[in-house]
Amino acid sequence: MDGYENLAARVERARAEFDDPATPHRDFCLDAVGDLLEAGLLTREDAERAVGRMVALALSDDEDRTVLESALHAVCTAGTRYVLPLPLVAPLAAAADRFDPPLLAYVLSALGSTHDRAAVPLARRFLDHPRPELRREAEDALTEIRWQYRDEPIRGPGRRPDRTAPDALG
Repeated sequence: MDGYENLAARVERARAEFDDPATPHRDFCLDAVGDLLEAGLLTREDAERAVGRMVALALSDDEDRTVLESALHAVCTAGTRYVLPLPLVAPLAAAADRFDPPLLAYVLSALGSTHDRAAVPLARRFLDHPRPELRREAEDALTEIRWQYRDEPIRGPGRRPDRTAPDALG
């Protein structure tokens, strides 16, 4: 078994352990997958498959808070090494109202890691959130997206985007 097959086997083993109802601390299985995602050692396809599974778990009505948090944390850590496709994480933003503030922070971070302009309105809606830490997370997500397009004209040919304007990508 080569090194990559070993990594893929670790993901599958964690998945099988998680799916076993007899497994105590099922969230630990998700943390193991999150560690692999954070290291950036999986192929894009395998990483996206793992993130898709984490998103589905985070949206599940059957999971306890520790599992939800581990799943969302794994999605965020994946965003440190992979550009996450917006369609993969957009369901989290659509369901944002069901997450408490600490979990919502993970969702906003995941939106930023898409580097997708279409995520701007999804993150922008939290700029007026009553909790300052979530306003900061929304600002960070927007900054991450804007950074991706820093060298592209956004307001017309030959003009550089205004870095201070809140609607530079809007």
